[in-house]
Amino acid sequence: MGIHDIIEGKRQWRAHMARVKALPPDYRIVYKEIQRYLFKVGAFDLTDGSLFSGILDFFQEGVAAGRGVLELIGDDVAAFCDELIKDSRTYADIYQESTGGRPGTAGK
Repeated sequence: MGIHDIIEGKRQWRAHMARVKALPPDYRIVYKEIQRYLFKVGAFDLTDGSLFSGILDFFQEGVAAGRGVLELIGDDVAAFCDELIKDSRTYADIYQESTGGRPGTAGK
């Protein structure tokens, strides 16, 4: 990755976050909770940013339709996130595969 790629990535991230800041407060709060949760879980598919862009597009459509954020995702942010990434590999999965283990088999 060259310096140009780093600069371009930062530019894109700033533009993305400007879109987030334009959301109504309740949407912004939920978006940040989703972001925090997904970063903590460590989903590998987050590296290209398309998941966050998709969530933001989904939220902007909800705002345009006059729907509340919880109408879109339900009351459980973690369950919504888990559903989004259910088929995604996490960094923990990748690490276990690289060491020859299988996820969920520790201590067996």
